[in-house]
Amino acid sequence: MGSLITLGSFTVKRVKYSRILLKISGEVLTGEREYGIDPKVIQQIAQEIKEVKGLGAEIAIVIGGGNIFRGVAGSSKGMDRVSADYMGMLATVLNALALQDALEKIGVQTRVQTAIEMREIAEPYIRRKAIRHLEKGRVVIFAGGTGNPYFTTDTTASLRAMEIGAHVILKGTKVDGVYDSDPFRNPKAKKFEELTYLEVLKKRFKVMDATAISLCMDHQIPIIVFNLRRKGNIKRVVLGGKVGTQVKG
Repeated sequence: MGSLITLGSFTVKRVKYSRILLKISGEVLTGEREYGIDPKVIQQIAQEIKEVKGLGAEIAIVIGGGNIFRGVAGSSKGMDRVSADYMGMLATVLNALALQDALEKIGVQTRVQTAIEMREIAEPYIRRKAIRHLEKGRVVIFAGGTGNPYFTTDTTASLRAMEIGAHVILKGTKVDGVYDSDPFRNPKAKKFEELTYLEVLKKRFKVMDATAISLCMDHQIPIIVFNLRRKGNIKRVVLGGKVGTQVKG
């Protein structure tokens, strides 16, 4: 894992990634439920974020809304795609506020910034302000996607990572990496330790959508896909442990 540094009589581990963009899929927040937010899951995630912040890492978060509403699903059932996508963006705000509440209850200063202005409950997204929050030790949660229909929260994660100068994108999911087939349906599914951006694009692995992968490839931002449900995984990744699947150039 990360290298060791000595502070007086104490020896601590140095983080490999000092500024991270954590992408949390909405589905992870459901826990064992069919939809909605499981308070136990969000509390566990908040506690892990606090531990990683305690190591000195700066943390920004992009959160999905698939546990409440997914625009593509609404569109497939006859709803206007633009309206459905805006509803999905609002779902991400609900999740962001829930995570902010869980973090602040355990003493972590947090700011929610939204791509769609709603000043009564969150700040509008301002890049320089977001970076300043990170430098002051606050966790910043980006909600509302990019503010535009037809763009996923995966693309939002790639875009925000570039804008704030993140060193890595950590994509927390229900599985412990990228497989050649669905590991829930195929017990013999092969897990990949490493993949290149081009391999993901050519083989259409469901890591992130093509736009998000292309943005990361153009700016050489590594992506680590890992199981967010396994306790301690965020900390392991930030310290440089071999967790999940790494996608890079």
